[in-house]
Amino acid sequence: MTPGDRKRMLDALGLVDWRPRPDRIHASTGNVADEPAVAVAADVVTDEQAMERSPVPPSVEQGEAAPAQADTSLDEAPATFASARAEASDAVAEHDQRDEPADPVPEPTVEPSTHGQPGDVSQMDWDELEAWLATRDHRGASRPVFGIGARDADVLIVGEAPGANEDAQGVPFVGRAGKLLDRMLFAIGCSRETNVYITNICKFRPPNNRDPNAEEVAADWPVLERQIELMDPKLVVAVGRVAAQTLLDSKQSLGKMRGTLHRYPRRELDVLVTYHPAFLLRSPGQKAKAWIDLKQIAQRIAQS
Repeated sequence: MTPGDRKRMLDALGLVDWRPRPDRIHASTGNVADEPAVAVAADVVTDEQAMERSPVPPSVEQGEAAPAQADTSLDEAPATFASARAEASDAVAEHDQRDEPADPVPEPTVEPSTHGQPGDVSQMDWDELEAWLATRDHRGASRPVFGIGARDADVLIVGEAPGANEDAQGVPFVGRAGKLLDRMLFAIGCSRETNVYITNICKFRPPNNRDPNAEEVAADWPVLERQIELMDPKLVVAVGRVAAQTLLDSKQSLGKMRGTLHRYPRRELDVLVTYHPAFLLRSPGQKAKAWIDLKQIAQRIAQS
């Protein structure tokens, strides 16, 4: 077989022509070294073995060009490999998609409800208003102090905020000051069970019994306003300096504000200012003035 025929045959079979490496030849003798030039792996065949396993077409033996079928198979090999690789890639991709968590399903859009918001208390009744208040930020207090008394009364008594006893019981004006207030009301034929309603501007006890600040007043003001709307009283009695100044938006002292009727801002509603029972316990000498205020309350009730 000529070297050309040999090359064409190897090309048709996809084999590479083998030659001894020059560094394995002894320069002095020109012979190949006694040790094998190439260690042939078990899965690699020699030229002679390839010829025995793969019959050579007659045209190759006769020195003609390799048939087109052989060339075509070699040309299509990369395409076949690419196709197999693509199929493998698709299979891997499909596997990855199964293993990866599915895209999170977006939560259904829920329109925010206005019920329970400060601007919506104007639509609440007594029970809804009290239940809504219980869901608000307690600001460190144990519980809200909503109010107590006859909800259809003509007289509404308003203090500034709950104290420690009120916070513990959830009822306004309890303890010694509350008992004094009850005796004062009893003296003019009134009681929290029958014909007055008692509440505070702030519904939660401020820390350390301090005066409520502007933020606390603003947070609870809508509740008081709704209570007034639901009651529709004939008279509001502001008990103590803080309550009087807040309700009337005034900086005057309590001594200057008491003794006369005031008008509730933006309402056709009279406001009477008097001393807080806790102040009267500390200053018994002022009870005579408080009695004058009580008689005004009695007169207003009689006129209604």
